[in-house]
Amino acid sequence: MNVIADISLVPIGVGVSVSRYVKIAHKTLADADLNAKLCPYGTVVEGEYDKVTGAIKAAMEAVFAAGVQRVTMTIKMGARTDKEQTAQDKIDAVLKG
Repeated sequence: MNVIADISLVPIGVGVSVSRYVKIAHKTLADADLNAKLCPYGTVVEGEYDKVTGAIKAAMEAVFAAGVQRVTMTIKMGARTDKEQTAQDKIDAVLKG
């Protein structure tokens, strides 16, 4: 089953700027061979469910390995069975409508 996931991973206790850790998490998601699009407050990834969830776990582990002791994460995930749909398809549908 293919899914689209919107992931926001926030390291806690690392100061005001978190870009170093966001970069680590995003690289992990992109290296998982997923279509990963960095957005201002999260990353959107598309792919097979097990691959996406495995990459999310790996991203969290990579941030912990970088020295972060606490992380909060919000994940919104959706899937369809009636047709294939990409994140860009969803955006295009709104802009056309």
